[in-house]
Amino acid sequence: MNLFISIYLFILGLIFGSFFNVVGLRVPMKQSIVNPPSQCPNCGNRLKARDLIPVLSWLFARAKCRQCSVPISVVYPLGELTTGLLFLWIYLTFGISWEMVIGLLLVSMGVIITVSDLKYMLIPNRILLAFAPLFIILRLIYPLDSIWIHVWGALLGGGVLLLVVIVTRGGMGMGDVKLIMLLGWIIGFKNLIPAFMIACLAGTLVGGALLLLRIVQRKQPIPFGPFLVFGALLAFAYGEDWISFYLSIFE
Repeated sequence: MNLFISIYLFILGLIFGSFFNVVGLRVPMKQSIVNPPSQCPNCGNRLKARDLIPVLSWLFARAKCRQCSVPISVVYPLGELTTGLLFLWIYLTFGISWEMVIGLLLVSMGVIITVSDLKYMLIPNRILLAFAPLFIILRLIYPLDSIWIHVWGALLGGGVLLLVVIVTRGGMGMGDVKLIMLLGWIIGFKNLIPAFMIACLAGTLVGGALLLLRIVQRKQPIPFGPFLVFGALLAFAYGEDWISFYLSIFE
């Protein structure tokens, strides 16, 4: 049974990952997510069913459009595969539970935001507003410990990052502030601390590597949203264990 559910959620993640790519690319441009149907961005050729199989279509087409032979970005299959693996990871971590539901929603929002922020340096309000009511209702019904942990997570998380935005005079965007407020509500104040530390560490390491490889220039802005999502997912799954281990050191 566990194997069946694992395979099912992995395949479901692949399918949803394909859709999340479309949402992340179209919503920031205020385009419809259903019209026009999926098509080649170069020649406009409408994709057929055989071109819409997650990951496999990209491999069978040798990463090229069947019509114009222009290379298709690896971002598409990578987003699909990442979503599938994350869906599987959430299930293996939480089992069938409401935390699994919250985790799957967190992955879904995170993938869309990552695509959007990497492509356009933008975290659309429409994405946050689409997911926020679901997270608010679920955490009101199924809080981690006390509802105040989530309230303080949202207020302090958003407040700290808002202060950073003010001090750096735009070094980060308001989209990051709104995102971390929502993440703080989802994972709670205690988990938000390691989440933010992981995000800053990952951002520093990746940013430094990109500078060394001369992929980006000094003072060139780097999207922070994907790192916030990365840190939040890890803290969501392991934050309580990390905090308990840290506190046990001083006992």
